[in-house]
Amino acid sequence: MSLTTLHTASQGFESAREVQVLPPGHRSHGLHGHSFTAKIRAALPEGWAPYPGAEVQTLSDRLLACTRQLDYCLLNEVLSIPTDENLARWLRDQLDVPGLEQVGIQSTQDQGVDLDKQDQAHVWRRYRFQSAHKLPNVPLGHKCGRLHGHGFEVILHANQDAGGRDLSIDHDHLDEVWAPFHYQLHHRYLNDIEGLNNPTSEVIAGWLWQRLKPVLPELSWVTVYETGSCGANFNGQDYRIWKEMTLDSALMLKQAPSGDAFAQIHGHTYTLRLHLSAPLDEVMGWTVDFGDVKALFKPIFKMLDHQPLHEIPDLVDCDAASIAHWILHKARVVLPQVDRVDLYETRGSGALAMVGQEGPALPI
Repeated sequence: MSLTTLHTASQGFESAREVQVLPPGHRSHGLHGHSFTAKIRAALPEGWAPYPGAEVQTLSDRLLACTRQLDYCLLNEVLSIPTDENLARWLRDQLDVPGLEQVGIQSTQDQGVDLDKQDQAHVWRRYRFQSAHKLPNVPLGHKCGRLHGHGFEVILHANQDAGGRDLSIDHDHLDEVWAPFHYQLHHRYLNDIEGLNNPTSEVIAGWLWQRLKPVLPELSWVTVYETGSCGANFNGQDYRIWKEMTLDSALMLKQAPSGDAFAQIHGHTYTLRLHLSAPLDEVMGWTVDFGDVKALFKPIFKMLDHQPLHEIPDLVDCDAASIAHWILHKARVVLPQVDRVDLYETRGSGALAMVGQEGPALPI
């Protein structure tokens, strides 16, 4: 399988806008404001950055130069119709970045739009419900066999060819579609709901897909967060799960020129996401037990956390892409289901290493 590398960057900006293309009375029609986050992903050509390893910082600087033009301003003075889609297009036109794959605008913590280079819009919105469950088929003594609860989160992902239009799928439409499911799931014991007698994250995602797809044909993925650091995705055919963790590590970039700040020892609190793809175990209701993922990856985690990364003998360099490649190689030895590693040095800025499908974009 071929290895794909994407570099990512994100920058925040504070702006006001009126979206008058929306009908009068719509909450976003009149003057309002957001703490926006702009996100980009790029398959950068070799030699694009000033030196190998400088890709993340250079990409972040390019994005910052664009978002500074939007920060603390009325967006209607920059764009006549400042929808998330048009903001993403404006950034795409402004950015001087080769291999740009995706530009996203996250207008709140819980919603966003990502546009690819073909102007396909990926619209997403996050919802929450508080419920109890237990997993009846786990081995005796497994903690998930006991009755317990979670603050679940669900993200509905919908894809549509934006075709240059100011708006693709209105987030309020997603709210309307989700409302009856919130009523069914919120403050409930999930095992009592028909079809959820074994309510793993994967099973819940599949249950929702079967019921949402007929009323939301644009639905592309359903994401279910069981906790803030793990969950499952389903697209009607493939199940994917992820496990997120943080690493506190020291490093220096070996190829940075003398005198460059990154040539000195410094550090990051990294956000690491392992993505796994596997068939659903029809008895257990999961693809891979999250507990097994944590246990099998733990020796690799200990090699990275609270460690000087530049002293790891077989790590080529300490830039985000090199570390992500190293983690992907090591993880697949013990967890062959791992097909993607996300590593962020700061919020939304880092690298993705993949040997399989990318899967849905998750909030940063």
